[in-house]
Amino acid sequence: MSSDDDKKQEANSSSLVSEDVTTFESLVGADVLQSVPVVLSVEVGRTQLKIRDLLRLKQGSVIELERNAGEPLDLLVNNTVVAQGEVVLVNDRYGVRLTRILPAEDRVEKL
Repeated sequence: MSSDDDKKQEANSSSLVSEDVTTFESLVGADVLQSVPVVLSVEVGRTQLKIRDLLRLKQGSVIELERNAGEPLDLLVNNTVVAQGEVVLVNDRYGVRLTRILPAEDRVEKL
């Protein structure tokens, strides 16, 4: 195929994608998208255990995590890291002060 054919095919596929996005946006308004529930969670750290070690856990056991003290916590939306932050207290409840929001390109790559 010639480079002119490649350019025409690329232009056609781009216009199809644009039409699909326009159609989707016209069918689903911003207010509908904003009302979709998501799961927000904060990850302190992770570790791996063998099942025998897991079965030995009891009240008072301490599990060492891979994250160092003082490192920022991960804020996840639907199991995708979108930001990092630090723990704060808000009226006797835990909260997270965001210290870094990942760029959209990084979030999309992790999907």
